[in-house]
Amino acid sequence: MADRPYASKHMVGRDRTLRQTPTPPEKLLWFVLRNDQIGGMKFHHQYPIGPYVADFFCRRAGLVVELDGMSHDDKIPQDGERTKHLESQGLRVLRVTNEDVMHGLDAVV
Repeated sequence: MADRPYASKHMVGRDRTLRQTPTPPEKLLWFVLRNDQIGGMKFHHQYPIGPYVADFFCRRAGLVVELDGMSHDDKIPQDGERTKHLESQGLRVLRVTNEDVMHGLDAVV
């Protein structure tokens, strides 16, 4: 885990499961973010950070990108706690809706 300084041991493994079952918006955004296509920035998909798994993480930029779909509508308080925790680790959090990814990918990127 030396290469995953933010990871908690119990979340490593869950990240693999989540990567195996991506949502359509995750697949689409990952297609653009992978292979250092955005300014040479390396992104990770479903990356464990503390008690959470970030949808996308760029260590060099200290950036977490979270996709929010309809399932997040009733999780606003939990999402706020998650964001607060990630920011306490010195990370910036960008929340993007699935709708924005599917219908405005260029603007998201």
